[in-house]
Amino acid sequence: MRIMGIDPGTAVTGYGVIEAGPGEMKLYRYGCLHTRAGDPLHLRLASLYEQLTVLLRETEPSSLAVEELFFNKNVRTALSVGQARGVVLLAAAHARISVVEYSPLQVKQAVTGYGRAPKDQVQRMVQDILKLPEPPAPDDAADALAVAVCHAAYQSFRERVEGGGFFC
Repeated sequence: MRIMGIDPGTAVTGYGVIEAGPGEMKLYRYGCLHTRAGDPLHLRLASLYEQLTVLLRETEPSSLAVEELFFNKNVRTALSVGQARGVVLLAAAHARISVVEYSPLQVKQAVTGYGRAPKDQVQRMVQDILKLPEPPAPDDAADALAVAVCHAAYQSFRERVEGGGFFC
């Protein structure tokens, strides 16, 4: 199964695509989509949509995982991320790709075993899980890979439970 994780933003949107099979996860591709800083918001969102549409066509994920919106003290940033997130959901819907959402706590828990793990620990665990030579960078792409790994872990657990391969 090919999973795309997304870390949305209007300036930079990180993406990470992994291949997940029974007991194994492998990196397929990762990076960032960028929009022009001087452009008005509607043009930045249109650019993000166009870039994401191409990326979805090229990578053909079976599902897309995105982090739920986390509100901190900066409302302006939260609104901007929310708009980028909407574009991501729209692009996935148009590509007929299922979307799942995870909280930041769920992502950290799935990747590190601790829901309050620091960012560098999450990056090192993603490196270890995907057998990468170094921690993934930049942060936006690393966060997207963590979301994809989270979905693969939850999906694997669901399949074991539903298939009767997990007993309490």
